[in-house]
Amino acid sequence: MIKQFGTAIIISCVLLFGSNAAIAAASDVPEPFRGFDDDSKYRFGYADLTAMLDAVVADVGRSNRMKAPQVKSQTGTRMTAKVNRATVNEGNRFYFETFENDPANKQRLEAIQQNLENSTSEIPLEKFSRDEQLAFWLNLYNATILNEITKIYPQRNLKKALFGKNSILDKKLLTVEGVSLSLNDIQHTILKENYDRDPLVIYGLHQGIIGSPNIRRSAYTGANVYAALEENAILFINSNRGTISRNSKTFRVSSFYERNEEFFPNFTVDLSSHLLKYLDGEEHAALQVASKIKPDINDWTVTDLGGTRREISGSFSGNSAALMGAVSGASSSNYGGAAAATGAASSGGISSAVARQVQEKTGKSTEPEEEEEEAPDDPEAAPQSDDNQTN
Repeated sequence: MIKQFGTAIIISCVLLFGSNAAIAAASDVPEPFRGFDDDSKYRFGYADLTAMLDAVVADVGRSNRMKAPQVKSQTGTRMTAKVNRATVNEGNRFYFETFENDPANKQRLEAIQQNLENSTSEIPLEKFSRDEQLAFWLNLYNATILNEITKIYPQRNLKKALFGKNSILDKKLLTVEGVSLSLNDIQHTILKENYDRDPLVIYGLHQGIIGSPNIRRSAYTGANVYAALEENAILFINSNRGTISRNSKTFRVSSFYERNEEFFPNFTVDLSSHLLKYLDGEEHAALQVASKIKPDINDWTVTDLGGTRREISGSFSGNSAALMGAVSGASSSNYGGAAAATGAASSGGISSAVARQVQEKTGKSTEPEEEEEEAPDDPEAAPQSDDNQTN
């Protein structure tokens, strides 16, 4: 038995002689990543990644699709950046605030990413099963995107960072088995080709914004990866950041689907079929009769705990749609204990203990000092600027 601790691998090394590694058919996939062995007994271990996520991710639970109330400012305060009240309180939160001015925490996150990159140095990736490889790629992608966002935080609108000229997603940030890779290489080549364009895999790709699938409070594993992806799909699809029924003819969906249209070769038909598997309630019925799908839902806001908005108490604690009363988890002295409180207000707000930690870590008040303008729910209703989170 070979053990290598950290986010590098914990491998149960039981070789089955005579087993053949299946080979991915796509030639676009770099050669070291084309093979897999579903008879393999090798397993990755992600103890440190899970410990970090458990400490700094706030699980907000399922959306109830309620709009956040408009926050009222104190007399004499100025306006701040616009928000989309339909989505502002949706999506799990990552405690970026605890990394902002803490080099030690940044180093821990960087070490996790680097260990992941090096975790196949002894045993090549092709010796692992497809499910183990899928979990590996999703964890590497998410650790890397989080690491990169901590470098530019507290930038609030991440649209340019993700999709501008110098996109984080396009940079060759990683080296795995001697191959330089970007996050887009993982998403649009390796995952697409090795997993037969299965749309479920895209729900494992968190991009640090409200308008992307959830970051989870534990790492993916080969054993749980598909169950976890299905849960992420259900939570994203049944939320305002994923789908909204505009009227009887047009069904609005997240632009995240348009950016992953290669997973839906016949876009409208394939996406409709996919969404209907997971949609509940009125939206399910609305999609069945809609004649058009429009991928225009966006929220580019960073998924922090509130440090980029001074009115955290008003935006999160006071809203009936806020965080669904679901901030919970274990504390961690290493990461500042973002989820140290196990209970949130019964009205559906962030716990006061977490709000106090944000204030202590960031120096930002948890009292509402500024009013935020409401962004139009319909992007055709008014012109939007780059700073508007609905673009």
